[in-house]
Amino acid sequence: MLRFARAVGVLLLFGVTQTPVRAQGVASNDERYTIIPRPSLLEPRDGAFRLQANTAVLVSASDSMLGHQLARDLAPATGFALRVQVGDAPDGVRTNTDAPRIVLRRDPAREALGREGYALTVSPTEVRIVASDAPGLFYGVQSLRQLLPAAIYRSARQNAVAWTIPAVHIEDTPRFSWRGAHLDVARHFMPVDFVKRWIDLLAMHKLNTFHWHLTEDQGWRIAINKYPRLTDIGGCRERTLLGAYTTSEATRRYDEARHCGFYTQDDIREVVQYAAERHITVVPEIEMPGHAQAMLAAYPELGVYPDSVIKPMEVWGVSDFILNVEESTIAFMHDVLTEVLELFPSPFIHVGGDEAKKAQWIASPRVQQRMRELGVKDEHELQSWFIRRMDTFLTARGRRLIGWDEILEGGLAPNATVMSWRGTAGAIAAARQGHDVVMAPTSHTYFDYYQSQDHSTEPRAFGGFLPLDTVYAYEPIPPELTTEQSRHVLGAQAQHWTEYMRTPRHVEYMAFPRLSALAEVVWTPAARKDFAHFRRRLDTHMTRLAALGVNARPVVPTGTPQPAR
Repeated sequence: MLRFARAVGVLLLFGVTQTPVRAQGVASNDERYTIIPRPSLLEPRDGAFRLQANTAVLVSASDSMLGHQLARDLAPATGFALRVQVGDAPDGVRTNTDAPRIVLRRDPAREALGREGYALTVSPTEVRIVASDAPGLFYGVQSLRQLLPAAIYRSARQNAVAWTIPAVHIEDTPRFSWRGAHLDVARHFMPVDFVKRWIDLLAMHKLNTFHWHLTEDQGWRIAINKYPRLTDIGGCRERTLLGAYTTSEATRRYDEARHCGFYTQDDIREVVQYAAERHITVVPEIEMPGHAQAMLAAYPELGVYPDSVIKPMEVWGVSDFILNVEESTIAFMHDVLTEVLELFPSPFIHVGGDEAKKAQWIASPRVQQRMRELGVKDEHELQSWFIRRMDTFLTARGRRLIGWDEILEGGLAPNATVMSWRGTAGAIAAARQGHDVVMAPTSHTYFDYYQSQDHSTEPRAFGGFLPLDTVYAYEPIPPELTTEQSRHVLGAQAQHWTEYMRTPRHVEYMAFPRLSALAEVVWTPAARKDFAHFRRRLDTHMTRLAALGVNARPVVPTGTPQPAR
């Protein structure tokens, strides 16, 4: 979705007002600990653990995959082939002659940590990660890796590096349950290898939700076996707009290159499994009833004017085409969702619902007749009827519908969750009605916006201005909500719309380090947020990203004078 409704270029720069909060006992050597997102509680201790070739990883059978993955992750840079000892009692009996060890242990008694929390203790002889469940153990490992020198993320052996971990005790739990990043692969298709790399980067930041935007006016990217023309026809556009959108066809420029791509169902299964192993839920988005031009290019009978000659959209913007509201179209979408459900175990299925232009519905005698048959008073209520049909279908199959905040218009489906992008009004209205919400406002989470006010220094973006400190300053819970209503705020996510992101490297440039900042927004307690502290940690984190080959946008190192805006 292009979001032309948003007011581009008028974003206000929000200042960071959080007061720095330090855990009790934190001294100046707190700078040894550069974990992002910042842990809930961190207590520095004296000494350090030295990773050596004879270090053992002790893990129970239920978490053996994680133990072996940790050993594999540490091997390239260190050159160590760490021994993984698998057993139901990973603690064992220690003597003073034992080699240093890393213990990964589940303890159901630590239920106060929740599923995603962990405790990490480092002493000179042992690293111990304890969690009540597998996700917490996984996140503890991510923090452990960040306590090592940044070179640990390199893919070849690094000589003359002391692989030490500063002694510490950490108790850490996430603030929100939905910590997400969205990726639009419909405007510009992204290969499977990059999608998996994207998932790795989310996992590194303890993000747990990948919102995969798979269908659009400009392309349909998911294979549906029952309807192969969706990808055969909807998966290709003949050319793509270059430069800024203009309403004048005479002044538009195109690349004259065919843009094609879609994911087979085996591709989807591979990505979903890959994400699950990193405790990331993949939420698919199938746009309806608007943003459907690529679908209608393949099956024009689903549209209001079935005799139209339609092709996938070659420019940006919002298409006038919209699905019709016949029972045959409802059945078609149910068929599509049936295959989607088989591929994605996610509790949530995103149905879009935004920017659905109603002009064709208004002008169509058949649609107007259908409205009278259904007893709906206007086109907004007609869209609500359409979304409710999907909500009923998904609810009957144990899933939950989520859509952009336009699904509020005309009445919200009974079990729907709202993703609020047009500010906070949608979230406030939905939460007050008792519905869950995910925060995704343009003001703080649209990473297709420029990162500098001087656009000439940046690759082309959609518009607007969203710098790092504004992202970090975001508070996901609207102050208008009561304590009870605020419990409906599941969390927040970053949006990466790819109209102008033609390559994976461009996606990375727009995402990082802003996504690192948002990861801290959704994980770290609000009282622990401190932008100055984050910026000091970010210097090391940027070195990690560079070691991984991430094309992150450079930031001015802390301590360097910065020009006034």
